[in-house]
Amino acid sequence: MNLSTPSPSAPRALARLVALGLLGLVGSVLPACAGEQVAGQAEAAAGKAEIVAEVAGKQVTLAELEQLLAPQLEQIERQRQQMLEQGLERLIQEKLLEAEAAARGVTKEALVETEVTSKVGAVSDEEVSAWFQANRARIGNRPLEQIAPQIRNFLVQQKSAGAMETFVGGLRGKYKARSLMDVARVQVAEASSPAKGPAGAPITIIEFSDFECPFCGRVNPSIAEAMATYGDQVRVVFRQFPLNIHPRAQKAAEASLCADDQGKFWEMHDAMFADQRKLEVADLKAKAGSLGLDQAQFDQCLDSGKHAAKVAADLADGQRAGVTGTPALFINGRFINGAVPFADLARVIDDELLRKGIEPRKAAQE
Repeated sequence: MNLSTPSPSAPRALARLVALGLLGLVGSVLPACAGEQVAGQAEAAAGKAEIVAEVAGKQVTLAELEQLLAPQLEQIERQRQQMLEQGLERLIQEKLLEAEAAARGVTKEALVETEVTSKVGAVSDEEVSAWFQANRARIGNRPLEQIAPQIRNFLVQQKSAGAMETFVGGLRGKYKARSLMDVARVQVAEASSPAKGPAGAPITIIEFSDFECPFCGRVNPSIAEAMATYGDQVRVVFRQFPLNIHPRAQKAAEASLCADDQGKFWEMHDAMFADQRKLEVADLKAKAGSLGLDQAQFDQCLDSGKHAAKVAADLADGQRAGVTGTPALFINGRFINGAVPFADLARVIDDELLRKGIEPRKAAQE
């Protein structure tokens, strides 16, 4: 993610958040604060009317400038909010480690050594080789002997991060840690898209994906693990976002919806991701046949472009929500970009459930 210079509106946004928090603390004097709120709105309106340029005798206002740059400013604001959320997570982790270290009468460093570092263990040659084989497409032509040290270091870091996540997760429950800061959310509709999981689930994951995108295939195990771990607490909605750099993605998206017409969206979804090299129209028709679909109905649907408009609508909705690449996930409106591991999804899902006063199923199982 590229970080840009914060927008001029960022301080005002922070001021609004602080003001809202103060109003919550002094609700008993809300009538008196109501007048201040009106004054604040008037001040904001005056700010929007600020003259920032003059051209041929005509004035250019700050509101016009912000309207012109609205998509970029919104992206910067989302990045700022994401940085705040990530920073808060680091602070919470530090406070939890400090609390546990104090309870045990040891230093924080000694605590981490005992509960995290010492439990990571060495990375075997077999693990290095397995990772190398599973990621050949990303590595290119570099031989294993050349990059084995980097792979080993990466796997050690990955194991350390997992061990820390597990340990800190236990401390969260022990010390009743929870985040109270509001989080950035984007309103994204299901738009009658294929879904699995109960409609009333407290967690909805809306995924914008591309069947030809290798990273989309890599995030599927994380999503599957989330559904297996949380059960009926999670609902997954699949929306189309075929990238123009993938020439077969458009027809693959349409094919999934043609399969959905016959009640086999997820079967086609899995079949296409299982072999992303075979997504030509003939391959898609062959997959439909192997899944037992009515071949004539499927072929007519795909050849006619019946669902092209639905794919275009999904793409447009994703772009409006700020999606620029795939996979892009929205967990109750909270944006997650890329093929993230299950631990990243679990962290957000747990936080969302706790914000709703629901015990995460994962925590209950542990």
